[in-house]
Amino acid sequence: MNQLADTAPSTSTGDARLDALAESLVESFTTRVQELIRAPGELTLVVTPADLLAVCGELRDGPTFSFEQLIDLCGVDYAAFGQSEWETELASSDGFGRGVDREPDLNLDSDRRFAVVYHLLSVKHNRRLRLRVHVSASSPMVDSVVSLWPVADWFERECFDLFGILFNGHPDLRRILTDYGFVGHPFRKDFPLSGQVEMRYDPEQQRVVYEPVSIEPRVLVPRVIRDDSRYLDEGLTSGEANA
Repeated sequence: MNQLADTAPSTSTGDARLDALAESLVESFTTRVQELIRAPGELTLVVTPADLLAVCGELRDGPTFSFEQLIDLCGVDYAAFGQSEWETELASSDGFGRGVDREPDLNLDSDRRFAVVYHLLSVKHNRRLRLRVHVSASSPMVDSVVSLWPVADWFERECFDLFGILFNGHPDLRRILTDYGFVGHPFRKDFPLSGQVEMRYDPEQQRVVYEPVSIEPRVLVPRVIRDDSRYLDEGLTSGEANA
C-alpha cells in the first residue's frame, strides 16, 4: 500500500508546531505517506522502504523540515504485536495466574513483522518527528541512512545485531554488542530466553568452549500482591501494612 492513510486516533497532537508539521508532511510527500499518526505531543510518519532515502533526504535538507539530527534509531519486532503476558487485570484471587502464555502465537511470516524507527530533531524549528518503515520477515532490509546522518553507523549495526535487519549500503555492517560466535538475533520474539549456546572453561583444553545450551527455557511468574483489604490486618491502613 502506498497511499495516504491517516489512521490517527486524533486529528491533532495538541501542539500547534506538530500540527503544522503534519500538514507540511502531507503536502510535501502526498502518496509517499503510508500513515501519519497523531498522538498527544507526538507525530509518527510511516513510509515504505522504497521511499525511505528520498523522504529522509527531504526531511534533512528541506527548509520546511530541517531535521539536522538523528537522535536515535532502533528496531522493533511486531511478531507478538497486540499480545501481552502481563495483563494484571487477569490475576486470579490468589495473586498468581497472570495471563502468561508459554507458547505465544507469533506471527513470524508477516510482511510487516519488523520495523526500523528513526527519531529526528530539528533544532532550527524545535520539533521532533518519529519516522517508521516496516520490512517483511522474508526480506528484512532497508537502505542505510549513514550517508545522510553519519551517527546512524553504530545504531544500524546494533539494529542488525539484535534484530537481524540488514542495512543496504552500510559501510561496515558487523555485530556490535554480541560476541563474535553468537548465533541468532536476541531481540527477536522467537529467540529463546536461554539462548542458543552456553560457554564454559574447559580445563583439559585450557580455553573457553561453546556448547549447545543445556538448560530448558522456563517462564517465571512474579506474584501480584494487590493493595486491598484482603492483605490488611484489622485496624491497619494500606500505608502501614506496606511499611
